[in-house]
Amino acid sequence: MSDEKNLVLQAADVSIVFGGLCAVSGFSCDLYEGELAGLIGPNGAGKTTLFNMFSGIYTPTSGQISFWDRRNDVHVINKMNPAQLNKLGVARTFQNIRLFGNLSVADNVRIALHNLRTVSPVDVLLRTPRYRRDEKIMSERTAELLELFKIGSKENELAKNLPYGEQRKLEIVRALASNPKLLLLDEPAAGMNPQETEELMNMIDFIRKEFHLTILLIEHDMKLVMGICERIMVLDYGRVIASGKPEDIKSNPQVIKAYLGSEAV
Repeated sequence: MSDEKNLVLQAADVSIVFGGLCAVSGFSCDLYEGELAGLIGPNGAGKTTLFNMFSGIYTPTSGQISFWDRRNDVHVINKMNPAQLNKLGVARTFQNIRLFGNLSVADNVRIALHNLRTVSPVDVLLRTPRYRRDEKIMSERTAELLELFKIGSKENELAKNLPYGEQRKLEIVRALASNPKLLLLDEPAAGMNPQETEELMNMIDFIRKEFHLTILLIEHDMKLVMGICERIMVLDYGRVIASGKPEDIKSNPQVIKAYLGSEAV
């Protein structure tokens, strides 16, 4: 990346150990503003474990993770929890969809708009004019996001009743509602058919440009990864074995042996 780009996240020699098992060992990377990067590797390589450290679910055993917030102030985030990190500007989706299935599509998005709220508990209790203005802003922003991603007509449906591809889309929209600077997508194409995957590729590219985000994604669909990522990091047994442009990764003998196999052809 160009030196003119600002850092968003930096991992420096990060490791995590579970009961004597080293799940991630000495991982280092720099993510820059506006970058769309991929993280690939075999099952059990440590990819989701890294996401869990970046999003505050796990605390690294060693090393340091730094994050530059929306004001470009830097924070060491090793011991921050998910709520603190989301407030700073880190949002993520999960490999297994985690929507509030018995809530409406609109309510799933409204829940994520907490970073925009300006009212106090007293305002909510007394239903003050400030509270009513806040509710109006939340409703308008929810409608705007749902329309932008073409699911506005389903705002009143229960999230669990959406088709699978639209549930995936809703989870991404909910993450965007928290106004992130860094978006972590954990296997967003999992369970999708080829047409849905093609639509997802276009959607991710649109999100980066429309919302001016840095995106890091984990994905096993090599067509998606090679088609949209500018840079790819490859993990194997908790260690980085390669990092570079898609064309370099695709022809890397070590990567082919460890992961890509015939997909590299």
